[in-house]
Amino acid sequence: MNIHIEQSWKEVLQDEFEKPYFSEIMNFLRKEKQQGKVIYPQEKNIFNAFEQTPFDKLQVLLLGQDPYHGVGQAHGLCFSVQDGFKPPPSLVNIFKELKDDVGNEIPSSGNLIHWAKQGVLMLNASLTVEAGNPMSHRKTGWEHFTDAVIRKVSEKKQGVVFILWGRFAQQKEMLIDKSAHVILKAAHPSPFSAYNGFFGCRHFSTTNMILKGQGKIEIIW
Repeated sequence: MNIHIEQSWKEVLQDEFEKPYFSEIMNFLRKEKQQGKVIYPQEKNIFNAFEQTPFDKLQVLLLGQDPYHGVGQAHGLCFSVQDGFKPPPSLVNIFKELKDDVGNEIPSSGNLIHWAKQGVLMLNASLTVEAGNPMSHRKTGWEHFTDAVIRKVSEKKQGVVFILWGRFAQQKEMLIDKSAHVILKAAHPSPFSAYNGFFGCRHFSTTNMILKGQGKIEIIW
């Protein structure tokens, strides 16, 4: 595997890269590739969330669960799809809430890279998936790695806004120091749950209010 990760993250996570579980993840992906299985996102984008949001610029952590498993959608940022691909239902609902919350017109593109470049770490709990097979890489060790990312952010930074949508993301709350950070929780934006508390959560304006109160730059959603 040709793994590339942004330098500040490489320094923060160096001890994780040296642990046996991380080698096991890389060996698993190598074997899957040798067997001809299609893995998303592309190799160059597996660590794209870290590439687009260096550790020292991180202000917000948005947690997803699994990369999109359809052709060409995933590019390493949770909830985001590459240009030219129709926004999936959860992302459509995110855009609806964004419009209701801060007045943004619903965009034609589902590419959220502009959030990442402003300091929103868009982290999936699993960083890869087999094409057409959702949650297929959940037990490969990725969650050991991404849990470590959440812990490192909690330990080494102050005042980060953690956005946890849905039960799965909210299980990670125990990794976060609540005395040092802010946690925003709501239902998942999936069509199955969005009406149970995602719509109306106003997490976009709330995040900016928190950042402004800390003297930080607000996110242009």
